[in-house]
Amino acid sequence: MSAANSPSFPVFRPLADVVLPRPGGKTAALATNAVLVVVGSLLVAVCARLVIPLPFTPVPITGQTFGVLLVGMLLGQKRGTLSLLVYLGEGAAGFPVFQSGTSGLAHLFGPTAGYLWSYPFAAALMGALVERGWDRSPLRAAAAMLLGGLLILAMGTLWLAHCTGDLRMAFLQGCAPFLLGDLVKTMFAATLLPGGWKLLNSKK
Repeated sequence: MSAANSPSFPVFRPLADVVLPRPGGKTAALATNAVLVVVGSLLVAVCARLVIPLPFTPVPITGQTFGVLLVGMLLGQKRGTLSLLVYLGEGAAGFPVFQSGTSGLAHLFGPTAGYLWSYPFAAALMGALVERGWDRSPLRAAAAMLLGGLLILAMGTLWLAHCTGDLRMAFLQGCAPFLLGDLVKTMFAATLLPGGWKLLNSKK
């Protein structure tokens, strides 16, 4: 199939591009995008401070995953992915951005490393779905958030299984306890992002 005959899809702008004024010139645009990428990484770092330890698993409940998915939806695919790569780089460099304000390379190779490495992929998925308009309706926003959460849980659980050598135990410790929380985040996203678009449109 030729490029002229290949199916095309409408590309929607993420919320950040609509709320913020468009900068004039390439240099201003690059500076704005760089600031958004860094701000996105800091948002995830703030969310990582929300931690609820669980006594039966090395994986705590944190606000990180919600921050990751939200950044992807707000910034779009490219900037969302870059933002989470910057976040991982910040943590590896010693900045206190990981859960409970921790940092260091050990987090990127320990039993919970799979969750961290999943973040850029999850943000990319969320951004791709947003650019297809999935954040404009409650049902699609919920579906997008659910898919992103499942991706994080899947990568985190598989790495935990690699570390422990026990897939069943990894599922019980690294996935099952967090399914209910993902449903709560999904319901929240179903109202948050479409509500933001509705408010923006009403002001217009």
